[in-house]
Amino acid sequence: MSIGLRRVLAVTAVVSLGLGAASCGSAKQSSGGGSSGGASASGGAAVGAVRIGLLLPETKTTRYEQFDRPLLEKKIKELAPQAQIDYYNANQDATLQQTQVDTALTKGDKVLILDAVDSKAIQSSVQKAHDAGVKVLAYDRLAQGPVDAYVSFDNHKVGELQGQALVAAVGDKAGAGEIFMINGSPTDPNAADFKAGAHSAIDGKLKVGKEFDTPQWDPNTANQEAAAAITAIGAANVVGAYSANDGMAAGVATALKAAGLSVPLTGQDAQLDGIQRIVAGTQTMTVYKPLKPETDAAGQIAVGLASGKPLDSTLVPTTVTNGSGNTVPANLLTPIVVTKDKVKDTVVADDFYTVAQICTPDYADACKAAGLQ
Repeated sequence: MSIGLRRVLAVTAVVSLGLGAASCGSAKQSSGGGSSGGASASGGAAVGAVRIGLLLPETKTTRYEQFDRPLLEKKIKELAPQAQIDYYNANQDATLQQTQVDTALTKGDKVLILDAVDSKAIQSSVQKAHDAGVKVLAYDRLAQGPVDAYVSFDNHKVGELQGQALVAAVGDKAGAGEIFMINGSPTDPNAADFKAGAHSAIDGKLKVGKEFDTPQWDPNTANQEAAAAITAIGAANVVGAYSANDGMAAGVATALKAAGLSVPLTGQDAQLDGIQRIVAGTQTMTVYKPLKPETDAAGQIAVGLASGKPLDSTLVPTTVTNGSGNTVPANLLTPIVVTKDKVKDTVVADDFYTVAQICTPDYADACKAAGLQ
């Protein structure tokens, strides 16, 4: 990968800081299960134990269970082999996530890696953690409240890349009709950034006929919104469709097909079905956010926060301001556009997916045409 996001954090520097004195007995499983480790550092020296809560937002988007969780847990254990990780998934329920934070604090977690369902609703929980001396790392979504650090991609840039790709794909048909926009959940601060970034590239170049903010990023709702937009604009007048992520793009693609339309369609997250649609030509692009650099940075920051020492500036080289006005040290990674001609050089080259996973029998001919087989 050429984006240069894998920074080195010396393990010995982290583990020598005394990451806590709590015993490392087996923990009861949380709503999503838990894991613990009792390995020693090389040379037989014991590594200080640290207890970390990992709170992810939902399971509808495949990335969280398939990639984020295992990669985060692996990185934490590399840096702190005796770390105990309490895992929670809120299943898109903001109230449940608040309860899960309470549970994590009761269990004695000293650092929370928090991917908020609702960035505003979770503010009181972030404050509660702060008041208890527990560090909060906002992961992928910037929560409100006194957050200690933030790791994500440059979300405005994500939307900008999507908008630029849509403008280019529509091309000289821009004046012949309108596009519609299916944005992400109004409770997700990332969705607002994607939307703003997309508009920065689209406004003045494409006419937006209909636009929706989609609760919970739900693909079924996106399908209904897309169908409504096609009806409102008129199928013959639709020249393109913006979808903020691949999950919703599935619903949009179904609506376009039902209307007999083949127009440019955006996406994000490089989901397997999104990549397959790109290969087949029913989706124009996706934004690939290589998760290992994000999870590596988050793991390093979480273990660093547990040490109680100031974070290395190379891990949080910039700052952002969250919705509650707090200035938060941040690490913003660079997203990558994937089109049909870039699949092999991105998600396949990074072992994100194998050719066999992409090129199932239904996509065999399309894969051959795309040079994947």
